Amino acid sequence: MPDKKARLGHRVRVWIDKVLQHKEMPDKKAPLCPHCGQEMKKWKVPIASTWANEFFYVCFNDECPYFVQGWEHIWEQQATKASYRCRLDPDTGKYGPVPVWSYDALKNDIID
Repeated sequence: MPDKKARLGHRVRVWIDKVLQHKEMPDKKAPLCPHCGQEMKKWKVPIASTWANEFFYVCFNDECPYFVQGWEHIWEQQATKASYRCRLDPDTGKYGPVPVWSYDALKNDIID
């Protein structure tokens, strides 16, 4: 199993490759959440995360059914007060959850 230094080096190389190969189009429209139809926001991935991405698109609609129903689902499964928001990986085009612990969690890192 690679040590921490090797994993970090790999993440840096992946990130550099993406920056060099992936030029963003400034007038490209943000995607819509598949659960509520709201425009997703560009969210900066924390540097210390295990994701190699620089950003994801995340639905920050507090009335999105995915987010609203997530509170009950997580409570039933893990007895934890938490939910998740819909996240889109712009590199793969795949949707997935990003965990949140409050309505305001992650909102400080919205880029657009």
